[in-house]
Amino acid sequence: MRIAVVNFSGSVGKTVVTSHLLAPRIPEAEIIAVESTNESAADLGLDVDQLRGAHFGKLFRKLLTARAAIVDVGASNIEDFLAELNKYDQAQAEIDYFVLPVVPSGKAQRETIKTIEALSRAGVTPERIRVLFNRVDVSAQEEFAPIFAYAQLSRAFLANPQAQILESEVFDLLANRRLTIEAIVADQTDYRAKVRETDPNDDEEIDRLSDLAALQSLARPVHRELDQTFKALFA
Repeated sequence: MRIAVVNFSGSVGKTVVTSHLLAPRIPEAEIIAVESTNESAADLGLDVDQLRGAHFGKLFRKLLTARAAIVDVGASNIEDFLAELNKYDQAQAEIDYFVLPVVPSGKAQRETIKTIEALSRAGVTPERIRVLFNRVDVSAQEEFAPIFAYAQLSRAFLANPQAQILESEVFDLLANRRLTIEAIVADQTDYRAKVRETDPNDDEEIDRLSDLAALQSLARPVHRELDQTFKALFA
């Protein structure tokens, strides 16, 4: 499976999607960040090959040989990425799915629709364009009504309301500690006990251990939710 995570809009959670949803569930996937300015999965300790949008020739060659790849395209590079994609005949066919994370803001939803239109013009078929609803509070169907309306009108992409990531502080905590959710779930350390054993005057260590204890409690249910999200996204 070769996936590109794209959106004209910034701050929609592309790196969260790459690091916490896709990478753990696509064994041995090569992660390629097409990014020049913002955080990438490398900041969370994952092995990432970093390129710029204008270096599409190198990316194209990687996609030709990779059995599994996740291409995280930053908003600052997506115009170059799409321009280069159009230069290479049928280059878009080397990507199995284009995943578009979107958050509830009106601007992000409008930019997502523009991204879908650009992918359609590049020849990407509807079943390969998948919208992922991020930072959902209660109901993706209600909070992303413009996306679902456009899906019905255009038939240009797939929008499954179960392909959602619920709002959670766990992702900010993970970013602050530069950890992945997989690392936390795999960590069997009893941080609650360690907090109680720590010198009460050592505020820095207590803060660190408390964060890790909170992360363990938050991460396990979110990890299970992400299993369901992944299934819904590629159903």
